[in-house]
Amino acid sequence: MLNIFTLANGRLFQEEIESLEELSQFQPIWVDLESPTVEEKRWVKQYYGLSIPEDAMDEDIEESARFYEEDNGELHIRSDFLIADDNDPRTVRVAFILNQVNSELKSKGVLFSIHDEDVPVFRLLRMRARRAPGLIEDAKEVLLKLFDADAEYSADTLEGIYDNLEKVSTQVLSGDVTDALASVVLGSIARHEDMNGRIRRNVMDTRRAVSFMMRSKMLNGEQFEEARQILRDIDSLDSHTAFLFDKINFLMDATVGFININQNKIIKIFSVASVALLPPTLIASIYGMNFKAMPELDWSLGYPYALAVMIASALVPMWYFRKRGWLK
Repeated sequence: MLNIFTLANGRLFQEEIESLEELSQFQPIWVDLESPTVEEKRWVKQYYGLSIPEDAMDEDIEESARFYEEDNGELHIRSDFLIADDNDPRTVRVAFILNQVNSELKSKGVLFSIHDEDVPVFRLLRMRARRAPGLIEDAKEVLLKLFDADAEYSADTLEGIYDNLEKVSTQVLSGDVTDALASVVLGSIARHEDMNGRIRRNVMDTRRAVSFMMRSKMLNGEQFEEARQILRDIDSLDSHTAFLFDKINFLMDATVGFININQNKIIKIFSVASVALLPPTLIASIYGMNFKAMPELDWSLGYPYALAVMIASALVPMWYFRKRGWLK
């Protein structure tokens, strides 16, 4: 899918392109290619003179090779954007190409983004740019606002994790944690821990991209200050993710502690039963010995007597354990 975004009256307008002729009718500041076809790549190369690298969205690219500037003045940035899907959380690799130097190409001043699937941050920026006049001035502003929206999206996701952990905390600290509830809680904690880790990695990637933009000296004074504010926001997100990791570890330890308590209760029941049945077992073993000179063998009340002694020997330890509160 090939979408272009033009700037008019301070607002961003989207157009879906279905032919090379349509592409030549607009002067966009942003060209977005989502799962581009070979034909769409050919249109971009033919009209803008831009060759999209084959490894643009390759996940195996070394970290140090994801931010660089070509000899022709093209700026290449490959950054990951978070998709906070509850069922399938993941990151999407997005390749950005920006030509700010070469005036011979029609790609000058146009931001190109290439990715395999729709990204929530992109939708968020498009919605804001349509509603807020003057939000975006040029292609550099688009790229900067995308990273700003990415940091805000991560912050919103962190707030959602915190709210969910509060609910989990209420369940755990209520004290009535069954094995079934503990299983649900541990699954929920594990999902939140995974999402928190993804957010931490995502903001680290955003920090590197924004820092590269600042080092490349492509930003004006106002944009440079905005980039610094994004980095400050990311620093605050780092401390919040660290706080959530501590909270997750606490809830994990508390839940495992309740599981151990439940297991200890079961073990205690078996231990009490073993101790209570030990005296009857001893008595049965004594009367099971085949000695002739055992007075109770010829006694008519010997059998009920033995049963009564065995029952009494079992009840006395049970009464003692109950008195000490060990059966609660």
